Amino acid sequence: MDVCELVRIRTRHPEAVAEAAARRARRPLLGDTGRLMIVAADHPARGALGVGDRSLAMASRADLLERLCLALSRPGVDGVLATADILDDLLLLGALDHKVVMGSMNRGGLQGASFELDDRFTGHRPQDIERLGFDAGKLLLRIDYDDPGSLNTLESTARVIDEMAERRLPVFVEPFISRRTPEGRLRNDLGAEAVTRSIAIASGLGGSSAYTWLKVPVTENPDDMARVMETSTLPAVLLGGDVGGDQEGAYEKWRGALQLPTVKGLVVGRSLLYPADGDVATAVDTAVGLL
Repeated sequence: MDVCELVRIRTRHPEAVAEAAARRARRPLLGDTGRLMIVAADHPARGALGVGDRSLAMASRADLLERLCLALSRPGVDGVLATADILDDLLLLGALDHKVVMGSMNRGGLQGASFELDDRFTGHRPQDIERLGFDAGKLLLRIDYDDPGSLNTLESTARVIDEMAERRLPVFVEPFISRRTPEGRLRNDLGAEAVTRSIAIASGLGGSSAYTWLKVPVTENPDDMARVMETSTLPAVLLGGDVGGDQEGAYEKWRGALQLPTVKGLVVGRSLLYPADGDVATAVDTAVGLL
């Protein structure tokens, strides 16, 4: 990974990013299989750099880009979800041809901050995704019933869904019911009832759901997923999250949920890019095999 060359281009020829986006070879959102395998790398912009017990695992940009390029080169990987800084690097590296490119839209809720639930849209705007010829957007929707500010989050999310629908651009909504612990740390509730409620709320946002997808976690008890996913007819992908050391357990959870009729793929980041054994290619290939 020639970081010096990337910096040279950024300093001397910043318009190269737009030029690379303009000549990028595109593809449909869904290929012949009707399934999606997306690698996620939008965590750093929210200050979430940790993987397992490694608090700064994602801090080296050169290392992250190498892992992303390797993952994108594997058969069956459809594309990437990331913020502008990372997508710009990948454009300059020529790694996004014939790939689905998703722009991450709201990264203002920094991990561990007192304002973490005030998850403002600090990333890609709908007009940015349209201008750059990207294929979709993604937004995080965390709702705390005890936090009146969640109403602002719901309203801003609905308006972005409207703006994406006006442009006929898919938007992947990642909903959670969230709560603060007595120590003040934010936790997402992965119980069946909470995930069901989050899906119902997210599905009803905006003036049209025609271009809305869901990005949902597997519930604490994977056996609940069939009932939970009956809450909406919107197409959905599973999110991976940080699986810790239980990679095989995560694969089994995903395998079962991927059989459900509305589940059309996986969006997984840290657990594939930073597997415990360090073998990115095998982790990615195994996940692709689940589809």
